[in-house]
Amino acid sequence: MVEMGQLNRLKVIREVEFGVYLQGDRDGGILLPKSEVPAGARLGDHLQVFVYLDTNDMPIATTRRPRAQVGQFTNLKVVEVNDVGAFLDWGLPKDLFLPFNEQTRRLQPGEHVTVYLYLDNTGRIAATTKVEKHLAADVDYQQGQLVELLVWRRTDIGYLVIIDNQAQGLLHQQDIHRPVRPGQRLSGFIKQLREDGKITVMLEKPGYGRVDPLAQQILQYLEARNGFCVLGDKSAPDAIRETFGVSKKAYKMALGQLMKAGRIRQDEQGIHLNG
Repeated sequence: MVEMGQLNRLKVIREVEFGVYLQGDRDGGILLPKSEVPAGARLGDHLQVFVYLDTNDMPIATTRRPRAQVGQFTNLKVVEVNDVGAFLDWGLPKDLFLPFNEQTRRLQPGEHVTVYLYLDNTGRIAATTKVEKHLAADVDYQQGQLVELLVWRRTDIGYLVIIDNQAQGLLHQQDIHRPVRPGQRLSGFIKQLREDGKITVMLEKPGYGRVDPLAQQILQYLEARNGFCVLGDKSAPDAIRETFGVSKKAYKMALGQLMKAGRIRQDEQGIHLNG
């Protein structure tokens, strides 16, 4: 059975001048255009393809990989807005449709938006910004568990994130020690599982990476300068004070904290941001 809006592994059943047909649910198969056919593909071969509807609402296959499949969340750029809705760039020739009634606000071309991909009642692939209704309320996580995060949107106290393509979480501002923006995909850890079912996450493993204000200042300095600073724990006190406004002793303590947490490393040239 062919799954619309998903990657499928399908058998080549017929060759034509303009491509090949792959075994599918419809008579005659599903077309993979000639420009998409891998070199050396033959009858009987199995190809991994993404299946969607073309501009005539006919199933078509592509060897290209869209930025998301049906059932997934992602962040996409709005390329057009017209009388029926918005259209998003998802990496395929036919843009992804986002109906007006699936928008939480009116969108503008050029902006990026977090969406969930679904099949509408006609079988067409579409997107919605009403992602909350597609997030699971009952998930099974453990404190400290490694998870994948999609940064969703900013709030007054941090960022809402989507955890493992299934649940909502909160990344508190106090746990952010590097630049974060909506649309980013990051690795993180479960920080707390609250009794009300809400989840908080952090970017560093619990017990590591918590730093004082001076250490945060050093990290921000490194991030703004390609992860490098010439000032190490043997640098002149005056140079340290001029750059960071603190004593050499305080600076060395902050460096020690960051190295212990695995955030930086030091060599003869200076200090380097890890990762």
